[in-house]
Amino acid sequence: MPPRTGLTFGRAGYAPAGQTGAMRNFLIHWFITAIALGVAARIIPGIHVTSIIVLAISALVLGAVNAVIRPLLLLLTLPITVLTLGLFYLVVNGIAFALAAALVPGFTTSSFGSSIGGALIVSLVSWGLGWLLQPTIERA
Repeated sequence: MPPRTGLTFGRAGYAPAGQTGAMRNFLIHWFITAIALGVAARIIPGIHVTSIIVLAISALVLGAVNAVIRPLLLLLTLPITVLTLGLFYLVVNGIAFALAAALVPGFTTSSFGSSIGGALIVSLVSWGLGWLLQPTIERA
């Protein structure tokens, strides 16, 4: 048996072990976010996405905003979030959603209320799809 080198061979050639799984997880998460954003655009009347390309870019930007800016917003608004027993968290998510809409041409929200509703729908649909697509752990 040849020694393990920590490299896997796939379509793209040699890659360090673990990187192919990380890229696959990123693409799956991006796809789930895009589907959730599309569902939010269909359900909430104030959210508009002009094309599939804009939907994909919007999902990518929304993921970046959620990864970079939302934690800062959560830290800054922690006292009011605690005072409102976590309800202000919906407002923080709405701010992140509205910021992503402001950054992507072709992705618009008509009001802050539709941003909060869109963030809620995206969160619920992403959670549901992620739960359905997670691998099951089989016990021996």
